[in-house]
Amino acid sequence: MLELLAPAGSMDALRAAVQSGANAVYLGSGPFNARQNAKNFTLDELPDAVRYCHVRGVQVHLTLNTLVTDRELEQAAQTIVAAVRAGVDAFIVQDLGLVSLLRQMAPDVPIHASTQMSIHSLDGVLQAAAMGLSRVVLARELSRGEIAYICRNSPIEIEVFVHGALCMCYSGQCYFSAVVGSRSGNRGQCAQPCRLPYGYGRFEEKYPLSLKDNCLISWMKELSQFGVASVKIEGRMKRPEYVAVATRLYRAAIDGQKVSAEEMRELREVFSRQGFTQGYYEGRTGPEMFGTRQKERDNQELLQKARLSYENTEAALVPVRFYAVINARQNAMLAVEDELGNLCKTEGPVPELAVSRALTPHALADRLAKTGGTPYRCVQTKCVVEPGLTLSAAAINAMRRELLSHLTALRGRKVERELNSFSAVKPFFGVTRPPRWTVGVLQAEQLTSKLLSSKPTRLYVPLSVFKKDSSWITRIPVQTELAVVLPRVIVDEEVDAVLKTLDAVRALGVRLALCGNLGHISLARSRGFAVCGDFGLNLFNSRAMHMARGLGLESATASFELTIPRIRDLSKPLPTEMLVYGRLPLMLTENCLIKNRTGRCACESGPMKLVDRKGEEFRVLPDQDCCRSVVYNGKKLYLLDKLPELRKLGLWALRVQFTTENPMEVDTVISALRGGAVFDPGACTRGLYYRGVE
Repeated sequence: MLELLAPAGSMDALRAAVQSGANAVYLGSGPFNARQNAKNFTLDELPDAVRYCHVRGVQVHLTLNTLVTDRELEQAAQTIVAAVRAGVDAFIVQDLGLVSLLRQMAPDVPIHASTQMSIHSLDGVLQAAAMGLSRVVLARELSRGEIAYICRNSPIEIEVFVHGALCMCYSGQCYFSAVVGSRSGNRGQCAQPCRLPYGYGRFEEKYPLSLKDNCLISWMKELSQFGVASVKIEGRMKRPEYVAVATRLYRAAIDGQKVSAEEMRELREVFSRQGFTQGYYEGRTGPEMFGTRQKERDNQELLQKARLSYENTEAALVPVRFYAVINARQNAMLAVEDELGNLCKTEGPVPELAVSRALTPHALADRLAKTGGTPYRCVQTKCVVEPGLTLSAAAINAMRRELLSHLTALRGRKVERELNSFSAVKPFFGVTRPPRWTVGVLQAEQLTSKLLSSKPTRLYVPLSVFKKDSSWITRIPVQTELAVVLPRVIVDEEVDAVLKTLDAVRALGVRLALCGNLGHISLARSRGFAVCGDFGLNLFNSRAMHMARGLGLESATASFELTIPRIRDLSKPLPTEMLVYGRLPLMLTENCLIKNRTGRCACESGPMKLVDRKGEEFRVLPDQDCCRSVVYNGKKLYLLDKLPELRKLGLWALRVQFTTENPMEVDTVISALRGGAVFDPGACTRGLYYRGVE
């Protein structure tokens, strides 16, 4: 049976989810969850929330799905301690450092890979399993065939988002809100720039980044047949009435009921963006997937009905069995047992001889089954009643209430789990010599003579460039290490083609691969490549860096959401580099923005521009030779004039990344590396290295 996992952004929403049929809820507590603007739960409120759920047979998954700084790790540890003591059933995590911390502190509590980990392939699932995770929440962009393939071969549980808001970008790979406004989606502070209007080339009232909400309510049976363990409803920021309606209807669909046109109308009215989409699931991307939230009058009748379903009501969620023995000259004996095997017993008064009407097993069963106002429903009674006796209704009711009260206490009790104290990782402060230079390009034309004569320590070249033409490889200086860059998304049906190209690249003598996704590490290694970690891994703290080392990476790229002081203080147990020049990638999208505009695949036509209401431009390029898009910042990151400061950070290398530059612009930047670099505030930005993120 599919687990129905519902959002709980508040206590009212939690009650709505539970009373409407959720098997589990996910909620945040403290500052380390991806919905900081939801009401969430305090650590003091968490035990009551968990107890409420456990009594009613519902699990609680705590979201710790944000990136955490080194200084915040001890506070995160306090959250972990409070959550384990409260009895949470699982942690949902993005940060590799928090994975490490949870494995150390709470080894008995399951860890689920958040969709923020950007896991979209079987190799990614296998890597998560190797790291000790018990469940993966798959990227929302996957099709039904890709989900089915992963489920058939996964050694751990698979969770799928089935309803609610779709991010335009692959979760965990969106830096748009952070770069333009310092509100990081990876830190739970996303300002949703994707919901704003943009134009192509000039500003227009168009919404090319605003997707409709997902709705897979008609595919519950199919997902169950695939082997999906859990289906998730999005919405911790939404009101409790939305949670009640969505949970109730998905509960009915999972239980085999056909969704009516009226019920679909209820789903749309409680929240939608010009309807719903199944585009990703059905493998049909395109303009029809897009929509915006329309200002409409609330359906007060629907909202009132939803509120009544969880306010001051108690659904009979937990099946119980009653056992009774009524014999002469003995205290009445009553017991109740739940589906978990919890057994409670009590005794009542000695029955009396009946004067007019004797108590029968049937009458006693009817009395015991009156569990209204409690979370319990009687599914079976076994009564032994000696003929000719009577026992008052008040006595039977009192015994039943006592039993159910004891059962509630038993179901809500805290289970003791192993809990270890926080311990910091060993600090490694990196190298003391000046950092080296590494260079990344997107096109072979950017490999100018001046660039190559500068002899960078390492040169990063996309897989697609190798595939198109590798004649340039003879020009690479002997002193320069060549690395192939894998796309950040490689779904399973693309793996064979990627492996074939990797074999050809290795035959050219290349031995290094740059990977920005956990699933690509084993992919590259399977073809004999040593692996370097790219920015897409979101290495944000010292524990994450140690995890990267444990994964066997040759080097790592510090997150460009870190500040200069945090990079300085970051433990560097393996060679570490940082981006110092180039257009920062803001979004990686499954929907091809270029094709959505033109109606045809026009990726070779050069970069396209999105323009916002302030006139800011954002370049759009294809993701290597895939029909996916990368949205880049209009202004270029520029720290080439800050070399004296950067030399003190303990870094192995500084990376210059070329994107849209022509050969002349490449040469200008290479010349600046030798001195005389000047920061142009009109065309360049310091990124987040000095202002940081929320």
